[in-house]
Amino acid sequence: MTDDTLSRPTVHALLSDGTTVCIRPVRPGDHERLQGLYEDMSAENLRLRFFTASRRSAALAADRACASARPGHRALMAEAQGQVIGLAEYEVGDDAASAEMSVAVTDRLHHHGVGTLLVEHLVCAARADGIITFTADALSENHEVLQLFADLGLRTTRRFEGPEVRCAIELSEDQDDGYLSAVEARSRVADVASLEPLLRPNAIAVVGAGRRPGSVGRALLHHLHEGGFTRRLFAVNPSATSILGVQSYPSVSALPKVPDLAVLALPAAALAATAQECGRAGVRALLVVAAGLDSDQAQALLEACRTYGMRLVGPNCLGITNTDPALSLDATFAADHPRPGTAGVAVQSGGVGIALLDGLSRLGIGVSSFVSLGDKYDVSGNDMLQWWENDSRTDLALLHLESFGNPRAFSRTARRVTRRMPVLTVDAGRTDAGRRAAASHTAAAATPTMTRQALFTQAGVTAVRSVGELLETVALFHSQPLPTGSRVAIVTNAGGAGVLAADACVEAGLSLPPLTASLVESLHAVLPDGSTVGSLVDATAAVTEEQLGDCVDLIMRYPGIDAVLLALVPTAIAAATGDDLVRALTSGPAHRALPVAVVRLEQDLPVRLLPTRDGGAIPSYAEPGSAARALAHASSRAAWLSRPTGTVPELAEVDTVRARTVAETYLAAHPDGGWLDPQTCAELLTCYGIPQLPWSWAETEDDAVIAAGRLRGSDGRVVMKAYWPGQLHKSEQHAVHLDLESDAQVRSAFEDFETRFAGLMTGVVVQPLAARGTELFAGVVQDEVFGPLVLFGLGGTATEVLADQAARLAPLTDHDVHDLITAPRCAPLLFGAHGSGPVDLQGLEQLLLRLSRMAGDLLQLAEADFNPVLATPGAVTVLDARVRLLPRRAQDPYLRRLR
Repeated sequence: MTDDTLSRPTVHALLSDGTTVCIRPVRPGDHERLQGLYEDMSAENLRLRFFTASRRSAALAADRACASARPGHRALMAEAQGQVIGLAEYEVGDDAASAEMSVAVTDRLHHHGVGTLLVEHLVCAARADGIITFTADALSENHEVLQLFADLGLRTTRRFEGPEVRCAIELSEDQDDGYLSAVEARSRVADVASLEPLLRPNAIAVVGAGRRPGSVGRALLHHLHEGGFTRRLFAVNPSATSILGVQSYPSVSALPKVPDLAVLALPAAALAATAQECGRAGVRALLVVAAGLDSDQAQALLEACRTYGMRLVGPNCLGITNTDPALSLDATFAADHPRPGTAGVAVQSGGVGIALLDGLSRLGIGVSSFVSLGDKYDVSGNDMLQWWENDSRTDLALLHLESFGNPRAFSRTARRVTRRMPVLTVDAGRTDAGRRAAASHTAAAATPTMTRQALFTQAGVTAVRSVGELLETVALFHSQPLPTGSRVAIVTNAGGAGVLAADACVEAGLSLPPLTASLVESLHAVLPDGSTVGSLVDATAAVTEEQLGDCVDLIMRYPGIDAVLLALVPTAIAAATGDDLVRALTSGPAHRALPVAVVRLEQDLPVRLLPTRDGGAIPSYAEPGSAARALAHASSRAAWLSRPTGTVPELAEVDTVRARTVAETYLAAHPDGGWLDPQTCAELLTCYGIPQLPWSWAETEDDAVIAAGRLRGSDGRVVMKAYWPGQLHKSEQHAVHLDLESDAQVRSAFEDFETRFAGLMTGVVVQPLAARGTELFAGVVQDEVFGPLVLFGLGGTATEVLADQAARLAPLTDHDVHDLITAPRCAPLLFGAHGSGPVDLQGLEQLLLRLSRMAGDLLQLAEADFNPVLATPGAVTVLDARVRLLPRRAQDPYLRRLR
């Protein structure tokens, strides 16, 4: 075991039954406990592991696991409530890229996923050590361990040698997608099982329920009791025997039945001790509503939960709800009980939670389950997505997240869940919409808003800007089919309302295509005289209920339209004839193929759901913009669902080993990291086949003249750039000379730099003057939470002024690269706008893919900035590149562990 092994942190993770276990490195003092693990195994278990049942084998195994001084050896152990329940270890032999691996699990916890969880953590450690193959020996009759290897999700080969089987497990990262999918499947099973005591408890205890009206504990107990919780409910209060008709006991340990869930309505100072008591009693989940915990109190509360394997919601939260009639669980202190329904809701803000519960109830959509995450010490939005994925009562997932603990794991989960149901979120914590990049380098351009939006876009999450917009969009998603495109037909009985609707649709990114001549003729035949039919259908105030219904039916059958928006106002004409224009929609055909939305400017509420004859509903909005945004979100979701899952293309001429060596060598010489010098930067780009303009380094005036003579192109001109360590903005510091033709001009430029940057400049870069083309920007920044973010947009000096950039999280798929290239406002220039001819799009795609690969390979890459990138019809070339490295330790974002 190496010193690095000993320094690895202790982590907690979930077994397949939802039990929490601790995974940590074995230490020398663990010998006695590990020997006890082996001695407690059955003779058959020992025989299968060691091919002999001798107790001496158990002792030797404990010696081996605790041998901390032996290089090339790692051992990880699993503990549950202080008991050692499993061990996994590997040792490197003659081949440094291969290691022999073994795993042992206590008899009583076979088939609970202990061995698989340990091996996953061992794989992570081995990859960090450069090991690419595990080997393991087992008896052919040891079906359990052979099945463990087969189910890992990694390529495994077997070779039978008499009664033994020699297994080889490949750890290469090129198979990560399959491996991560297998890990995710195991995580989902474990996560859902761990949430059962929280969201489907058989018994609940409210600890801190008081007799005084107005206390939070009493409110929670009242909600549970009056809400009709169908299972056992207890109060814990040493000064009362009954509260609100619920039996009360002096302590958790005095309860006649161990509750699955304990609701702690206590001051912050009392939480840790009570959590310890709950854990000792066997409680499986805690709900903590208190706020204001200091760091010590927070740590003590979480340690109690991890020690005893309890899931935790909160602290500083509103509570939880599960409206399943078989349960009727409402442990919140909201004013009213939520309406049962189909929307799963998870929020960090209690106020947002109350607004969503009220809005969903008013719309008639209702809630399947609700969790107020609060400070999110443990249970997160990712947990809830997995719960809803396995809950047949949920068909909408609504999130309000102010922070992300593990956004890359969230992204993988959301990509999967959102193919089953819409996942919507309020993009909270946005910066000012008009914010400009403070500087031209990548880290300054990458705003938190841009990073979150990239995450949501790639994961298929529908992100809105407010709670109101969330409810408006949910109303459409809940009641209408998705459109197949973004083409909208607007029908109105008032021209002004129709114009407002048309403006709103265009502003939301929808289109209003002209109708065909045959459809126009058919519409005129059913509409009153004076109607106008174009991209907007103005049926006039004289339209009747029957005429409007016929008009909508005709448009519904037209293949050139994807959605219908009706802007209706009440008129005296309709009132006099008894016509109800809204009824023309709600009493129409039982199942319409296209989504329909209504705008009624006089409506008192922002959005309503109008019930239809067949038991469905049509969303009705008070503002055209609300309806248009909802339709645009639906169109975007349909587009995301319709395209195949993207793939990360294979890249030729990539030398990852050499690139990592370059990075490690630089950091060995610069322990604090920094911006690479031009030579090292160019070498790193070469490792990834990133095309660069030819250049030469010169430290003297004569060297600069020689370099210029060698690099002059057909026009004879070169560029000279001054360089010094830590340099950021050459243009701002006037550290660039262009159009140098003669040797005299080269000498003059060098002398100018020497004079102005005396004591600072270490040399110059000489390059041929680049041809004309479109100047672009490409870069990557390594976000400590989100991982590498790739940015692309307009380059040159316009980068800082226009801030015309798009962003996607790495690794980039083929779809991500296409989105990056087409998203900025400058995109038409790349495709040949104004007769300029398209640039080398394939070369541009390759550049972005290679930049993404470099960021994924090198955790130390804090920032890369390619500006400008010259794009012409024949090539894409990096004219100027800067790369910053920082010392960072690898951490697998997909490794199963609790927060």
